[in-house]
Amino acid sequence: MQTRQRGTESGRRFSTEDIQPWHRKAWLCEVIGREYAEVEIIPPADMPLFNEMTLYPWQDLQLSVIRSNGITIQRGTREISQASLDNYFAVVLLEGTYSLQQQGREVFLQPGDMTLYDATRPHRIYCPQAFSKLIVSIPRSVMHQVQPAAGHLTAMRMDGRQGLAAVLSPLIRQVAAQMPQLSGSSFAASAPSVVELLGLSLRELDGSGLAQSGSGAVSLLKVKQWIVDHVQDGELNSDIIAAATGLSSRYINQLFAREGTSLMRYVWQQRLALSAQSLTRPAWRHRSISEIALACGFNDFSHFSRAFKQQFGISPRIYRQQSLL
Repeated sequence: MQTRQRGTESGRRFSTEDIQPWHRKAWLCEVIGREYAEVEIIPPADMPLFNEMTLYPWQDLQLSVIRSNGITIQRGTREISQASLDNYFAVVLLEGTYSLQQQGREVFLQPGDMTLYDATRPHRIYCPQAFSKLIVSIPRSVMHQVQPAAGHLTAMRMDGRQGLAAVLSPLIRQVAAQMPQLSGSSFAASAPSVVELLGLSLRELDGSGLAQSGSGAVSLLKVKQWIVDHVQDGELNSDIIAAATGLSSRYINQLFAREGTSLMRYVWQQRLALSAQSLTRPAWRHRSISEIALACGFNDFSHFSRAFKQQFGISPRIYRQQSLL
């Protein structure tokens, strides 16, 4: 499939406006898959699919300026087996609202706020209305030089009004705004400062006690992986998980509490994520929503419907209709 791009002075511009409406979803999936990560796109139901991105090489990094109508972007178990750039993405929200889910956490951003996510791992981005953002793509090796624990600090809010994020967020925004006036050497020279400040901003999060390290991180990853592998079991509870992982339920809940959640809330979030992915599978079109809920570990359909709408903002039926358009 051919993609279309239109060059700017130093960046590559991609826009759905250059593509026939019937082809925009597939085209956008291809561009995002090539430039960021293989994902699934759910277009908005109440507005046309619009997305424009301009990508600028920035030494070892890449700076993307993105404008879009509301959209849902998710990378799940189906996409995780496909190629992805081995990068972290630092997001600066410019306008609109933005939520990100990864590692059982969900973060909500307001303009000026920042967050980080791992392109290779499952994640879900939900923007209910038009928005604009900046993305700094950072190779894993570069990120780990300044913050080795970055993988445990994704989907956490960096408040753009306080701390080091109040320095970093305006810096990235100013670099993007002044790009037409910056020389190539000046633009490139700012990249190391951004990486260093991002590492320091993440250390502020690390110091808050929300990040895991050492044996606690290993134990938490072990528990999370076991849950992902068995989340379809509707009988899962803390005692079963504790026995299977060789840890006490109290210790497991302490680990999740440091991430601002709980063990069973994480189980529910994984079930909801799996159900959302399952509702969009063409091969499962013949299955009823209640059958899908049961297959994802939900024993009570009414509880599932309420939890799904609370999580995604729309009912499972509407979510399915939008994704299969």
